[in-house]
Amino acid sequence: MQVWPGQTYPLGATYDGAGTNFAVYSETAERIELSLLHDDGSETAVELRETDAFVRHAYLPGIMPGQRYGFRVHGPYKPERGHRHNSAKLLLDPYAKAVSGSIDWDEAVYGYHFGRPDSRNDLDSAPHTMTSVVINPYFDWGDDRPPRTDYHETVLYEAHVKGLTMLHPDLPDDLRGSYAALAHPAVIDHLTGLGVTALELMPVHQFVHDHRLVDAGLANYWGYNTIGFFAPHNAYASWGDRGQQVLEFKSAVRALHEAGIEVILDVVYNHTAEGNHLGPTLSFRGLDNASYYRLVADDPRYYMDTTGTGNSLLMRSPHVLQLIMDSLRYWVTEMRVDGFRFDLAATLARQFHEVDRLSSFFDLVQQDPVVSQVKLIAEPWDVGEGGYQVGNFPPLWTEWNGKFRDTVRDLWRGEPRTLAEFGSRLTGSSDLYQGDGRRPLASINFVTCHDGFTLRDLVSYDGKHNEANGEDNKDGESFNRSWNCGAEGPTDDPAVQELRARQMRNFMATLMLSQGVPMLSHGDEFGRTQRGNNNAYCQDNELTWVRWPDTDGGAAGTEAGEGGEGEGESGTEAEDDPELAAVRKEDQEFLTFVRQMVWLRRDHPVFRRRRFFHGRPMEGTHDELSDIAWFTAEGEEMRQRDWQAAHAKSLTVFLNGSAITEPGPRGERITDDSFLLMFNAHADEREFTVPVDHGRQWQAVVDTAHPEAVADGGGIKAQAGDRLALPGRSMLVLQRPA
Repeated sequence: MQVWPGQTYPLGATYDGAGTNFAVYSETAERIELSLLHDDGSETAVELRETDAFVRHAYLPGIMPGQRYGFRVHGPYKPERGHRHNSAKLLLDPYAKAVSGSIDWDEAVYGYHFGRPDSRNDLDSAPHTMTSVVINPYFDWGDDRPPRTDYHETVLYEAHVKGLTMLHPDLPDDLRGSYAALAHPAVIDHLTGLGVTALELMPVHQFVHDHRLVDAGLANYWGYNTIGFFAPHNAYASWGDRGQQVLEFKSAVRALHEAGIEVILDVVYNHTAEGNHLGPTLSFRGLDNASYYRLVADDPRYYMDTTGTGNSLLMRSPHVLQLIMDSLRYWVTEMRVDGFRFDLAATLARQFHEVDRLSSFFDLVQQDPVVSQVKLIAEPWDVGEGGYQVGNFPPLWTEWNGKFRDTVRDLWRGEPRTLAEFGSRLTGSSDLYQGDGRRPLASINFVTCHDGFTLRDLVSYDGKHNEANGEDNKDGESFNRSWNCGAEGPTDDPAVQELRARQMRNFMATLMLSQGVPMLSHGDEFGRTQRGNNNAYCQDNELTWVRWPDTDGGAAGTEAGEGGEGEGESGTEAEDDPELAAVRKEDQEFLTFVRQMVWLRRDHPVFRRRRFFHGRPMEGTHDELSDIAWFTAEGEEMRQRDWQAAHAKSLTVFLNGSAITEPGPRGERITDDSFLLMFNAHADEREFTVPVDHGRQWQAVVDTAHPEAVADGGGIKAQAGDRLALPGRSMLVLQRPA
């Protein structure tokens, strides 16, 4: 075999049409062998003799796409000094663009023998672990163009590749649960019909199913256990893992872009799947443990952990920062994604110990000409000390606004003294984002997401029911700000069912009519349930997969359609079951309501302002009304004592469509209709007075208590001074034409 010197850059395996360049970094390795894996189980070892700046490299003519490979690293094995080299362990390339196979969790993948953590294990891990794959980087993108949807026009939809598509009735069996399924017209038509502009995918970087979960018959379903920051997860490919996953992912992005839908990746750069000191040796640990991980200073055998997963990447290491930035740029330039949501992003800011908004990572992102131009969304917390950082990220970033979620939940479940904070969340959280120059669009608003209750479970359970996870219901958040509306779990009580449906409409209407960027969780538009499991990270089954309204068993087994895992009615039985038919009808009605809310938002710029409200009339116009006004249910302007009253759970908000301060793209003035938003979070009916002097004629366009009336055009018509009866826990939106 010919071995040429090759180049130090780019890192990883780079195919150029005639051969492949291999380059890998390790500062502490004494010798590195490239192992070429063959289908008969044999290996060809090639020593990487050329070294520049701790990068070993070689070029191998004739090595083609589909070639499996790994590294064997010779060097010190001294855990007490932070070194864990062992040439018996076949290591994944940190820059691998594709990964083949899976881990069978044999003892050989560990650096020690089970039961003896201080021992050294020299068993060969190659037959039991994953391998890196050389890929063909060439792909016909055609006339693909990124949608580049502005934040104020963005509607995010968080989804799991498998969970969203596994049970879709119109997908071929061999495509379900795959990247190809995302590109299927049936899925894309649903997203576009819903008004979604950006698909935020839960982790698609190559991840690992934890040994503990596999032994328990479970899986790391969510995927927050990354081992390959450049490789699309191979199990989501429908037709192979020798590089086919790359082509399939690119094809999905191209199809989504053609439909005007952006692709946002949920990325996990805060830790890896190698876990703590008792974890496996898969890649980084065997290459250069101390350069990649934060180790305990007094005893480098152990790992600092601000992620709750066993380890944290060393964010002050230039090689870790290079890895992350190279990965981000690769996904933008080569895979053409449109942005990222950073899991536990506070950990990325821990250059030393404290969370530092001026850390090197943020500096690099800010100045990078590629990464700085895409959507950057932070999950602004981790489990370390001082980790809750909502509102504290740099101006380039948007944030999952956990305070929006908590406050909206509190309002509709009837918590006292909620109105003041609710007013801030409804109008874009200026208390969090205005001080550093950001705008309402820095707030990613959500009521539910993958982590926690689904929307239906939020109104159906007071407590979590995670028994299926095998942790005695001790896992998951215990304080969910949920309310079961009078019965825990499924019920035949029509009053409870009606209240739950109304609460779901309240949440969805509030989300879509708040300033900021709304995010839906996949399946919530159908009323998906996980039967009270608020931590379904390990449930890769029908508990977490979205049941579409036309699938057997109804949409997600809601209420009467619930059953055990995998249970459901056949098509014939469903047609003959009036109770199940009612469930399906309810799910379809809620889907229709969600679509109406999304499109109401998209049609009216007053609900998606790019600047905060001023609380005064717009200068240069004849309109004497403020851009926003707040009223009690009696139609009187809110005073300080009204905001703070413990019993106050009702509010009317006036949004002036003639006082939008930001200009259009060509400097033109933007005008819109005006709206009154009436919130009654009391348990019983309240009379609301339509404020005087803010418009004479009003028409209801949203009524969460009587959605069918609005849909049929028979909604409430009102005049200034009229008194309207709002049922308990309901919301009414009145519109006045401009």
